Amino acid sequence: MSATSEMIPEGEFRLHPQAEALVKALVDECSGRVPALAEMAAELRAKTHASVVDFTDHLLVTLEAAKDFESVGFVEEHVEVEAGRRVLYHPSAIFPRVVVVDAPEAPTLCVGVALAAEDALSFAMARHIVPLRVEGSVFSPYRRVLLVKEGNGIELWAVERRGWSGFVPKELPESHALKYLACRDLWLNRQRVFADCHAGMAATVELAKRLVALMGSVDQAAWVAFTVEREHWQQRNWAAVVQKGKQDSFGLGWSNHDHHTFRSSREVFPQLIELLSTFGFHKREKFYAGAQAGWGAQVMEQPVCRFAVFADVDLAPEESQGDFSAIPLPELRHLGTVGLWCALHGESALSAGLHHLACRLSEFGVAMEDLSAGHNVRSLKPFSNMVYLHQTFTAGERWSVPTARMDALLAAGKIDQGQHDKLLAEGVVGSHLELIQRGQGFKGFNQTTVSDIITRTDPRFA
Repeated sequence: MSATSEMIPEGEFRLHPQAEALVKALVDECSGRVPALAEMAAELRAKTHASVVDFTDHLLVTLEAAKDFESVGFVEEHVEVEAGRRVLYHPSAIFPRVVVVDAPEAPTLCVGVALAAEDALSFAMARHIVPLRVEGSVFSPYRRVLLVKEGNGIELWAVERRGWSGFVPKELPESHALKYLACRDLWLNRQRVFADCHAGMAATVELAKRLVALMGSVDQAAWVAFTVEREHWQQRNWAAVVQKGKQDSFGLGWSNHDHHTFRSSREVFPQLIELLSTFGFHKREKFYAGAQAGWGAQVMEQPVCRFAVFADVDLAPEESQGDFSAIPLPELRHLGTVGLWCALHGESALSAGLHHLACRLSEFGVAMEDLSAGHNVRSLKPFSNMVYLHQTFTAGERWSVPTARMDALLAAGKIDQGQHDKLLAEGVVGSHLELIQRGQGFKGFNQTTVSDIITRTDPRFA
């Protein structure tokens, strides 16, 4: 199924304080009438430093409330939904979906909260709740579990999505679950190390096409692939292990993902864009940090999975004006931060894996302090510190790099002898976890100060 969300052109991401206030007010209203939700909200904030809103898939609201949402920019989304209901979303902001139901006797404007979970039954188990109802088969595109229904009619749900934008649970034959697991194995066991990165990217693009064909859905194939990519990244990132462990204790997993970042060498950047396009990603805004930074990114979005991707690459100043993601990029004399990272570790889409995953939290500063004091995970100085956007990286994981690869970079003049010896002895900064707190529905990124964090994580200087 395809969502109707349109990609928003650069410069059109604005702040929506009234919409944010409405969402928060209705979630608070439900929490006040559903003790299980209020209890979970307090524990979630204390343990993960995220709020209920950070993990909310959708709200169930009355016809009266729908008018309030439409007045602050929500519009109808034409996706599958049960008869008599309709879905609203905000096309230029990050807010939960809103499902409008006919509930004239409801005591409140919000009649239900549905939380996004990687495993809805694990969520129920973590809360010691025996589900009232389970709808949808295992590994189906959309599955939901009714956890609580109060006497006042307010409901608490946990929902699983796997590349699906609709709101009707899917009861599929067992063969679908076997197909899903087979597709996961296909991407999990793919070859990642190649002698030639062009050949490697070409093989990966072809495998992605095969995955789409086997899964029978671009969107569900994207879900499979990105689930595996997060697993691959997490295996070598202690900060990710810690934070996901906190969230897994609620059965939620990475449902609060904000964006995934892939780094690419210039020579295979068009192939990375082709790979993402194969999985249903569309180009959104371009990102160029300025001539002094030496790098840029194509932001891409998968509207059904609600995935955002930063595709990073070294850029020359004159290349920022056109569509640099669609043309071959010749080799530059000097490697920038992104190019050197790829030369040391490999392509993100191949052996190196994601440079970082950003997870959305509501207590940014507290999360930094807790990771440091409780788990020995240091965070770098925030590179965004605005009312509506806070961002930082955890300190980079240091990875070893084969001596032969370091020697080749030294011989090619890409690093000097001192850098060669230091990086061999200390290891090279590899991946990070990004902590991000958004406010007022802001969907964009900080194009002004992000260059600072990129410089601070350059392998030559970190």
